Amino acid sequence: MASSSGAGTMSSSSGLTFKLHPLVIVNISDHYTRLMAQAAATGSAGIPPPLRVFGCVIGVQAGRNVEIFNSFELKHDAATDSLDRPFLETKQEQYKKVFPKYDVLGWYSIGADIRESDMVIHKALMDINESPVYLLLNPAINPARKELPLSIYESELHVIDGVPSLIFVKASYTIETVEAERISVDHVAHIKPSDGSSAATQLAAHLTGMHSAIKMLHSRIKVLHHLLAAIQKGDAPPEHALLRQVSSLVRRLPAIDSPKFQDDFLMEYNDTLLMTYLATITKCSNTMNEFVEKFTTAYDKQSRRGGRTVFV
Repeated sequence: MASSSGAGTMSSSSGLTFKLHPLVIVNISDHYTRLMAQAAATGSAGIPPPLRVFGCVIGVQAGRNVEIFNSFELKHDAATDSLDRPFLETKQEQYKKVFPKYDVLGWYSIGADIRESDMVIHKALMDINESPVYLLLNPAINPARKELPLSIYESELHVIDGVPSLIFVKASYTIETVEAERISVDHVAHIKPSDGSSAATQLAAHLTGMHSAIKMLHSRIKVLHHLLAAIQKGDAPPEHALLRQVSSLVRRLPAIDSPKFQDDFLMEYNDTLLMTYLATITKCSNTMNEFVEKFTTAYDKQSRRGGRTVFV
């Protein structure tokens, strides 16, 4: 049940700047998708699918800048609607050994909107962080939505109907990435989709994209070639800025035609051919071994049926 106290409808006034790394979003999505897949696989046993997942977010807070780097999963007791505290403390100690600069900044869950029970979990974490943040990921797919289906909430003390109450207020955030995360996100983006597309279809689409890129590059080089030929004949006025750029580009070409490049290229090419050759030999040997084993088994069975003993 969504909270009726206006939580999430107000904007944060703390002045904190939040930076969120993509690894956190990938972890939360993986956590939810994995549990849903496990529930679907055991659906015949009557186990209901998990409606929510829970975990902690860790990172660094320097002054008014909060940077969320990573996250880890937590166990949730549905009977008491609380988190497994010993498990949380164990995970916190383990992460502290590996990432000594990272602190627990808050927690995460999934859903379309925050619930009244979320504040109970939120307050339970205040002894670890006096002002924890709450990340809420909406797993529902909305193609019309352009922004990320993730919200960050802070808790603030507001007076509602004369009673001081702790409520959730929405905070703005930006996505912060490093080179390793950009590579990982690009890899995840190219993973086989769940729409039934085959690997061959994906390979064809990839090769088609490469062909289009090479074709575009060829057409642009052709335009430059025609322009340079026209300038050389005097049919077109020389453009010195363009000629300097072309000259700079052409100077890079001898770098791939040096003896060192040829030696390195041939060495790498020969190593690749050798690995391919060894893989082919290994595969042929394995196939031959399987054939000999099948032939020996069949020969032994035939010998036993004939009532005679065969000595090898």
